[in-house]
This record gives sequence, C-alpha cells and structure tokens, in this order.
Amino acid sequence: MVEQLLFDQENRDRIHSVENSFGPSGKPLSQPGRVLIGQGRLMKQSRRGTQPKVFFLFNDVLVYGSIILNGRWHNKQKIIPLEDIQLEDLADGMRMKNQWLIRTPRKSFYVAASSFEEKCAWMEHIKDCHSRILQNGGRRSTSTFAVTWIPDQASAICMRCSDKFSVTQRRHHCRKCGFVVCGACSTKRAVIGHIHPTKCLRVCTICHSSLESSTEAEAQEMSRLRGSSTEKTASDEDEVEGSCEEEEAEEQVEDHDPSTWMNSWSPYVYLKAEHVRPQT
Repeated sequence: MVEQLLFDQENRDRIHSVENSFGPSGKPLSQPGRVLIGQGRLMKQSRRGTQPKVFFLFNDVLVYGSIILNGRWHNKQKIIPLEDIQLEDLADGMRMKNQWLIRTPRKSFYVAASSFEEKCAWMEHIKDCHSRILQNGGRRSTSTFAVTWIPDQASAICMRCSDKFSVTQRRHHCRKCGFVVCGACSTKRAVIGHIHPTKCLRVCTICHSSLESSTEAEAQEMSRLRGSSTEKTASDEDEVEGSCEEEEAEEQVEDHDPSTWMNSWSPYVYLKAEHVRPQT
C-alpha cells in the first residue's frame, strides 16, 4: 500500500512538472489513470529542416513541443492520442539517422533519435502502450493518416507548374498530397475530414479536382440509394459548390531552438512506471 501511494505521488509530481514546463499556454495533462512512461529529445523533420523537440510519452498520449531557454521551458504543445498513431521504421537517411515515421490523422512527420538503442526504446514503448489501449477497449485504430510534407529545400520549383520559387514566389504545401507548390497552384480550399472535419485547407489544383470528383461520386451514390429519379451525370467540368470559410491562416514556421542544444543533449529516459507499478 505504501509503495502504491509513493508511486502515485511521484507520477503526479512528474506530470505536474511537464505541465509547468509548457507554461500557461499548455493544456492540462493530469488525468486519472495517466502515467508518464518516458521523456527525451528527438530531431523532428519540419518544412524548414530538422529541429530538436522535447517528447513526453504517457500511457495514453504522446506530447511534444518546442524547446526554449536551454530546455527549461517548452511551447507549441501538441498532444496525440496513442490510438491514433502508426509507426513505420525507416533506414538511415542522408540527413537523419536512427529515424522513423510517426503517422497520425492530422499530421505525419519524421523523427530521429541520438542512437539506434534510443530509437528502438521509443518505438517499442509507443507500440506497447498503443496495444494496451486497444486491448483495454479503446477506440479502434484509424486507417486514414495525413501525408508527410515534402521539406521546402527538397524542391526549388513548384511541383505542379514548375515555376521557380523566389522572394515573391513563396512556397506552400498541399494538405492532401504534401507537395511543395506555388500560390497560383494552391488557391483552392477543401475539407479533408481526417485532418479537420469542417475547416477548409489549402490544396493544390490537382488534389482539388480529385476531391471534387470524389464528392460528386458520393453525392450521386447517396441520391441513387435514396431512389432519386433526377440523378445528375458527373463530368470533369462539373464544380461542387462549397461553403468554405475564409482561407486558413498561413502555416506558422516553427522557431529554431536558440540554445546550443547539442551541448545539453538529454537522451530518452524510460521511467518504467507502467511496468513496475506496484500491484495492489
């Protein structure tokens, strides 16, 4: 009983410490039954290159954020339910070693650890927690994931019209295919349900046409099932009227860590709380 109480108190203290590190902008993390499994830094591939991020693995969610003030404070908190996560092991790349892919419905991205052993530990513990959630009656694992964005530096030209990027010809990303495209090739907006159920997101012209065709096909199928006698034949020229809201705000560029983070690198710390928790 004493060991159980001691464990619960230490776990609460650890979670409270994580909450405080994100300051007032962070969301509360303390919940009944939530356990902090491990924490550490990983290199995350963003649109502007690789950046160090702090990651916290709980038994039900993965939390990460940007590092500020030499790692003492964090911001831009992201919380991902573990049942929504799919991992894919990857071979070493030219820019990132010990890397793997984290897929989620809203966002997919590459991360890399400082060693192969650390990579294996992260992947093993995330998969273990994911399996436990599903076995304990959690939501079904999703089968629809966001594409990974192609980094800005991967293309000097629009991947749709081949125009060169410049100071005035800015880079954008299609949320459907992840391609780097120019403004003219990404004027359209569309709802991508698994990313956001109602918000209209930036998409390239090709993906917009594909989404339009898919929407029309679904509408026609619904009309057929309802016994409509005025079914309309789809054509390439047909346009689907949308009630899209104003253009989403331009994606925020993640800040680079201002500190010399390599000098204070902290490897993955596996707390083993879930596995050594005292049995009552």
